[in-house]
Amino acid sequence: MSEKLDSSRRDFLKKSSLLGAAIVTGAVADTTPAKLPPLPVNPVTEKAMPTRNLGRTGYRVGIFSLGGQAAIEQPNNEAMAVPIVERALDLGVNYIDTAAMYGGPGRWSQKYIGEVMKRRRNQTYLASKTHDRTRDGSLKLLDESLKLLNTDHLDAWQLHHIDSQNDVDQIFGKGGAIEALQQAKEQKMVRFLGVTGHRDPDFLIQCLERFPFDQILMALNAADKHHLSFMEKLLPLAVEKQLGIIGMKIPARGRILSSWKPEDHKQPGWEGPAPFPGTLAMKDALYYVLSLPVSTVIIGCDSIAQLEENVQLARDFTPLSERQLASLTEKAEPVARQALFFRRWT
Repeated sequence: MSEKLDSSRRDFLKKSSLLGAAIVTGAVADTTPAKLPPLPVNPVTEKAMPTRNLGRTGYRVGIFSLGGQAAIEQPNNEAMAVPIVERALDLGVNYIDTAAMYGGPGRWSQKYIGEVMKRRRNQTYLASKTHDRTRDGSLKLLDESLKLLNTDHLDAWQLHHIDSQNDVDQIFGKGGAIEALQQAKEQKMVRFLGVTGHRDPDFLIQCLERFPFDQILMALNAADKHHLSFMEKLLPLAVEKQLGIIGMKIPARGRILSSWKPEDHKQPGWEGPAPFPGTLAMKDALYYVLSLPVSTVIIGCDSIAQLEENVQLARDFTPLSERQLASLTEKAEPVARQALFFRRWT
């Protein structure tokens, strides 16, 4: 990175301690003359797949976007991860999602994506997240993220995995992360602001009622209606507010798919057990969510072949009927628990 960009970040962080509280109330005007560059343009996208408005941002996004997990967050996996990111852009993907916590302390996801952003930053809308609930902690994460991603700005900076009332209270309390988001936008370090979650729709609804976010990343798949549905209240609210709506957890890390082999995936912990094969083909899982009022979906890929398959499915997409959607919802019910492993179950 250049000395100019490093100096810009230092000035940004220095100003954070002085501006934070006032910015939350809208009392401080923009003091930075710098302008953001135009929105990214991938020249391949329009011919590669259908595109949709990313809410009211003014951006046209391909309906399939690349998630920064799977192979892209694995440690010491540059030989696999970087070519996936490169190939995604070649295929017309124009939205890439990552986060400060992807890849653990090594921040592998941002490192790999950053290798490609050195050369191709202007071809993709770049979104990242903060999992810290404080202003100062979030600003520190942003500074590190920009360095790792080899850029001086994000197209979207989002609050990561809002999954409890405590999260909401901390973020919107004095010195909370919302102050960092607003300041970053004021300082032209980020273009748009967002919120993300997959555990309970009520906490995300609270966030949307408290702040005018530009976009939302939410968990949606064919099992959604069987437990703490995001489709029932949260999705209509996001549509009403004209947000860019990004769907995630479409294949539930493979657990909703008929190709899921429980004997090959015995990891315990946060993901919980998934003892049964899923019930859907990838095409059905993807088309289900793309038939909802979303702007795009993000999916992490384990290989270039998997990426290419997903892009081809997006290219061939036609919306499902209400009858077809209902049929897939019913078909997913026997594996709803494992397909919604990320939801609050207690």
